[in-house]
Order: sequence, then structure tokens, then C-alpha cells
Amino acid sequence: MAETSSQARNAFWVSELNRRPEVRKDFTTRKAVRFYDTTLRDGEQSVGVVLTPAQKLEIACALDELRVGRIEAGFPCVSAEDAEAFKLIANAGLKAEIWGFGRALKADIDELLRLGSRATVIETPTSTVKLKAYGLSVDEAKRRAAEAISYAREHGVKVAFFTVDGTRTELEALSDFYKNALDAGAEELVVVDTIGACGPEAVEFLVRQVREWVGPQVPLHFHGHNDFGMATACAVAAVRAGAEWIQGTINGMGERAGNGDIGEMAMALQGLYGVPVELNLKKIRDVSALVRQTARHPLEPWKPVVGENLFMRESGAVASQFHIPEAIEPFSADLVGAKREIVLGKKSGIASIAIKAKELGIALSAEQQQAVLAAVKRAGMDKRGLLTDAEFRFIVHRVKNPPSSFARNRS
Repeated sequence: MAETSSQARNAFWVSELNRRPEVRKDFTTRKAVRFYDTTLRDGEQSVGVVLTPAQKLEIACALDELRVGRIEAGFPCVSAEDAEAFKLIANAGLKAEIWGFGRALKADIDELLRLGSRATVIETPTSTVKLKAYGLSVDEAKRRAAEAISYAREHGVKVAFFTVDGTRTELEALSDFYKNALDAGAEELVVVDTIGACGPEAVEFLVRQVREWVGPQVPLHFHGHNDFGMATACAVAAVRAGAEWIQGTINGMGERAGNGDIGEMAMALQGLYGVPVELNLKKIRDVSALVRQTARHPLEPWKPVVGENLFMRESGAVASQFHIPEAIEPFSADLVGAKREIVLGKKSGIASIAIKAKELGIALSAEQQQAVLAAVKRAGMDKRGLLTDAEFRFIVHRVKNPPSSFARNRS
């Protein structure tokens, strides 16, 4: 179900400039954007990440609750464990479509067929440098792609054709690859920025080109990487140009700088451009935490959408505005199922103390608040970090119950 309600719209507190007709003119007729998750395949390609079949199933179930449209359950030819994971996910009764991934090789398709796959991405290199790296000619790559696609289609498998390094492929050659795939039976096409080599303007240009080549009826995907920190911007540009599906991963996992981050891309599309998205954003932080813990990869606390710092406020100047969320945040914490909170440390102000004391049911006079603030700042500097609620309670106790002069003299 797309997030389109006025309640969701009112949960974004972005600049009105984003809503100007000249900004949104290419987004106003867009259908809801859907997400194709490749965390279990491209995401697992992050250095050092190994997910067991049981862990992949757990993540797939969480992705289903997130309401991603398609889950790429893996690349079964990689290993017996990958095949086992695919089978577990395919048999789990999830609402999302379960997709496989394979190269333009009969052996890859046979393994997907053995596992009962009904839909798959089929990839082939298309750029000069990638073809050279694989030791393939253009004609051989096209022949392999056509044979693999035809073979999959003959066995009732839906195919999306995936051009490895498509954004660095000469336009005429890329057009030929796509038309060759469609002639062989591919039903969908993926525009692929394999090494994050495009800016958003280039992505928009390319997606529009592909749309012109293949017409309005062929569903287009965009698959981007984040090597220049542009993956979200490129996804927005792809949607502007007509892409219906955005491929990405949870937390932006993936090789090198990672893939496009599904949560970030969805929030940007909906919040800044008013594009409806088929994603249950209230689940995004839970799914992010699960993937982070399972993959044993840390996450920057300031990461957009899912970072732990996004709704924490330490600064006293900001805490004084805490009662008006839209003054200090661009979207509601409720939208992503997060909790707003005041934390205490070196940068706290008097408003921080008042809010935290009220939260914990502690009564403090104005004079006591000042004394507590001074002690909190000192403790934060000594600790070089944030104070726990227990440490705050201890400081309050010391302020309210100072040692007697007799005890101080004895010490």
C-alpha cells in the first residue's frame, strides 16, 4: 500500500520550495514507486559479511513486513547455502515477489528452475571494459543473454535484464543489448550504475533514453551504487525520468561504498517530491537494526532515516525548541517509528535539565536546575560522552542532598 495520506504528507516539514510546480512538474503523474530489495545478494557482497540461510530467511520476513515489492532471495549458483536460503525464502509464503539472480548461463537458470524460481534477473556485462574483463565480445555477450533469457522464458520464468556497467556502455551498444533482450523475451529492463559512475543528471538522461528506445510499456528499474554519495539523488532522477522500480539494500549495504539505501530513497521521494512509495516506513528502523545486527556491521549514528542520533537532542539551544518538533526536524519521528528524546552531556542547557527531570518525574527548583546543569556538564566532559539516566539521578541526589559541612571537613 502506498504512503499517500494527508497524515503522512503533514509529517514532513520540508521547505515549501520543494512543492513548487516547477520543482515537481516531472513527478506529478508518477504512480507509486516500488522497491526491489537486493540486500540478500548485492548487500551480502559487502566485505566480510556472511549470512546464514536462517538469517536470510529472518531478514526476508522483515523485508516482507516492510512491504518491499520484490525480494531478491539470492544467487543460488554461488553455494549450496545460497541455494538453501533461496528455497527457504521461496517457501515461506511471503507476500513479496521472490526473485532470483543469475548470469546469462544455462547452469544458473537450471539451478533457479530446480529451486522453483518464477522470476529472475539475468545479467551480462555490456561496457567495453567489463566485456574485456570477462573475455567476451559484444556478439558473444548478446548471444549468451538471448539464449539464457529465451531458456528461462520457455520454462515460465519472468526475466528482468540487467546490464552490468550499463552507465559506462556506449549508447548505441546499450540500445542493442536492451533490444536483443526484449526480442529474446525479457519483460523488464534494469538501468545499472554498477560502480556509481553517474551523477543524477546523467542517470535521468539515460533512463529517458532507454524509455524512448523501448516505449512506455516496458517496466524500467534503476540500480545504483553510492561511490560518489549520489545513490539517492540518482534514484530520484531515475524516477523523474520514468523508472517504476528502484533497486537497493537496507542500510545501503553493498560492495565498495554500497548500494542505494532503500529507506533514504523512499523518504526522499515521498518527503521532498511528493511521490507515493510502496513501503511501510514505520518498519524501516526495525529492519535496519535487524540487518545491522545480523551482518555485524556498525552504522553511523548520524545516518539519514535510521541513525540513532536523528531524534536525540543534546544541545541546550536545540532542547529549548524540543516542544516544537518541526522547528528542529524535517520529518516526524512517528513516520519512521522512532522515539524522540533528550540526552545529557557537555552541550546540555537548562531546558535539557528541565525536560529530562520532567520525563523522570523529578521536581527541581530553578536553583537546583542550575546546580544540576553545572554538574552534568562537568560529568559529560569528564566522561567524554553522554550521561545515563542513572548518572543523572545520582547528580540530582547529590544536589538535593549535599554532604554536610562536617563530612566535607572530615574528607
